Amino acid sequence: MSQNLHPGLNLGASHGDAHQQSELSVFGFWVFLMSDLITFGVLFATYAASSTPIAMAGGPGPAALFDLTSTGMQTAFLLASSLTCGMASLALKYREGPRRIALWLAVTALLGAGFLALELRDFADMIAKGATPMRSGWLSSLYALVGLHGLHITAGLVWIVVLLLLIWRRGVTDLIKTRLLIFALYWHFLDLVWIGIFSVVFLRGLA
Repeated sequence: MSQNLHPGLNLGASHGDAHQQSELSVFGFWVFLMSDLITFGVLFATYAASSTPIAMAGGPGPAALFDLTSTGMQTAFLLASSLTCGMASLALKYREGPRRIALWLAVTALLGAGFLALELRDFADMIAKGATPMRSGWLSSLYALVGLHGLHITAGLVWIVVLLLLIWRRGVTDLIKTRLLIFALYWHFLDLVWIGIFSVVFLRGLA
């Protein structure tokens, strides 16, 4: 049987049964991510259709609300977290020990939390300017798209905390190896979705 059945980082034959046992779970999670991508695709389409003066209903638009410096920092945080998540995966693959894996996961969580804090601050600033989700169709679609991504990031941060607790209590077992692989796919997926949001919503909105 092939030692590399699913795309992405594999554990490798040196991990014994864990390598093969993780294949089906990781493939199933790929399928889930594709279904999640459809959800984001619908929201992207809704946002694009709502990015018209009529849908803005005379309310504030991108020029009045978007802070490119803040969203640029958010992008930097999230891209850096993708790197540190990748380092955690490599530490797992090359058996660098639970402490090294936990360290990279903790740094990933800190960067993700920084991203989320900046996003929540931006939302608070928008609301203070009267740009609530109910103000216009455009704002409703904006909050839905960006907010859903933020909820995914929040879930990812909770996931990291659970993984750190499991590693601390049980070590890096075969089951935890699979969960780490699945988490890495999830986190990198969120980074890719954010690149789409940053490009379509923020850069295009201020063009």
